[in-house]
This record gives sequence, structure tokens and C-alpha cells, in this order.
Amino acid sequence: DAIVAAWGGVDVVIWLAALWVPMRADNFDLAAARRTIEINQIGALNLLAAVLPVLLDQGRGQLVLTASVAGWGGMPKALAYGQTKAALNHLAETLWIDLNPRGIGVAVVNPGFVDTPATATNTFTMPALISADEAALRILAGISAGEFNIHFPRRFTGVLKFLRLLPIRCWFAVIRRTTGL
Repeated sequence: DAIVAAWGGVDVVIWLAALWVPMRADNFDLAAARRTIEINQIGALNLLAAVLPVLLDQGRGQLVLTASVAGWGGMPKALAYGQTKAALNHLAETLWIDLNPRGIGVAVVNPGFVDTPATATNTFTMPALISADEAALRILAGISAGEFNIHFPRRFTGVLKFLRLLPIRCWFAVIRRTTGL
């Protein structure tokens, strides 16, 4: 309400919040999984409750949800995190179907590995790791270009998108081979 009162509306809303707790089946932690869902999924729904009425009323604007390539398919240590990011991809697609005809843009950001305090806890090699500044520039470029699926770095995310077109056994084989798990 304060933003609308001060600025006369909302142009772009970016949801960029997440909790990453590395988790596998042998260290499943229900409390941590619930916390991950609360922040990554329910937090996005809380945002929608606040901004959808404004965007619908003004009939313009753009909504950007940040998911992750971890939502594109099962990955090691992403037992709780990955499912929340898959849900955000689904949510963005559904919102696009509902909002695009009304003149409201929707985008979903699916970054690969970005150098942040969360990824600093990873004990594995992160392919195509980029800086947070570079990620921010790519997000802004995608928003400016009106892209729906903003993903980067393409040398990494493009390979993942291709692998998802193959039979699931290929995905599993590549994940096992590249992670050693």
C-alpha cells in the first residue's frame, strides 16, 4: 500500500528469496523441509496475496518469480529445495496463463549456480558458477527483453534443458556420472 501510494502503482515485482538446506534421503529432516517449503513456496504465495490485487487493478506490470534449475529435475542434496523450485516453475506458468491476457507480464528465473552465501556451503564443484552481480544483470536483461523463462548461464542451463528432453534414465545416468553419487 505504501509503495502504491508513493509511486502510483507497481511496475515490476521480483520474488527472490530462498532457503537452501542440503538434504538427501538418508538425512531427511522434516523441520528443515517444512522451513524450506515455508520460505520458498509459501513466501511466494504471500507475495501474490499482496501484489496480485494491485497488478490486476492497474492492468499492467510484471511479476518475476525466482526458481532454480534444481526444479527442472531430481538432483542430489535437493530433496526439499528442488520440489519448491519445481512448484515455483509451475506457479509461474499458471500465472502467465491467467495474467498475460490481462496485460500483466510473468517471468520465471531459473539460475544455475550463483556465488552466494548459500552456495558457499556446497562441498561439490559447481559448474559454470557466476557472481551475484552477473546473475542480477542477466535477470534484468531477461526482464527488459520480456522473456518468460530467464535461465543462465546458458552453457550450463542449455545442457540441462536438453537432458530433460531425453528419457529419464538418461537424466539419472548423467546426474550419477557427473556427481559421483
